[in-house]
Amino acid sequence: MTRSVDLNADMGESFGPWVMGDDARLLEIVTSANIACGFHAGDPDVMAATMRGASDRGVGIGAHPGFNDLHGFGRYRMSLPGESLGNLVRYQVAAAQGMARSIGADVRHVKLHGALANMASEDKAMALTCYSAALSVAPDIIVMVLAGTAQEAAARELRCAAAAEIFADRAYNDDATLVDRSQPGAVIHGASRAAARVVDMVRAGAIICESGKHIPTRIDTVCLHGDTPEAVGIAGATRAALEDAGISVRQFPGAPFDADS
Repeated sequence: MTRSVDLNADMGESFGPWVMGDDARLLEIVTSANIACGFHAGDPDVMAATMRGASDRGVGIGAHPGFNDLHGFGRYRMSLPGESLGNLVRYQVAAAQGMARSIGADVRHVKLHGALANMASEDKAMALTCYSAALSVAPDIIVMVLAGTAQEAAARELRCAAAAEIFADRAYNDDATLVDRSQPGAVIHGASRAAARVVDMVRAGAIICESGKHIPTRIDTVCLHGDTPEAVGIAGATRAALEDAGISVRQFPGAPFDADS
């Protein structure tokens, strides 16, 4: 049966004169954009320009909050009290909402970035803190979760609108978490390999780990990182491969998880 899937990319990660990624070209391919909120990357001008570009192309806008870590690009793990962690997420989601509204657009979803996302994929209580904070600012926001992890368990408990995400360009451990970037093979650079594995996973309805293990999951969206040199090539190849396989590419609707998903 023909089905559909969303393609998302992290973007808006440039800072002042320092350019990260090719957002303009990615926005011609993806259907959802996770836009940095100024803590791990981005600045107000970059956020506004990226949101305007997404809005002009009909690409769904998402807030992409991370740790306050410009130096480490949000990839250094940090330990924060629960209240501070919640406020860190609230602050960034609210900034994204305000900027989107200023250009006549809306923030559809929220997706955690980097170390914040990795830690929340391992720790349900942390994920609950982050998602509850986002929902306290934007009750109807769609929570994008790393499929099969503690992030998904938190979204199930909250019974909020959600989108289950897999990665085109990252290798998986057997518990559905991502292989640490410090390990060989953690990031997949070949466009054809990334595209083929995405088609395989969408067809199987499962995460396919490096070991070959299949973890059945709902798949609503596929992430294509915007900060790698091959990002545009991987995005284009993945979209073409999905469409060639009879899988349409369009924005996820966002729906709570249920017992059968």
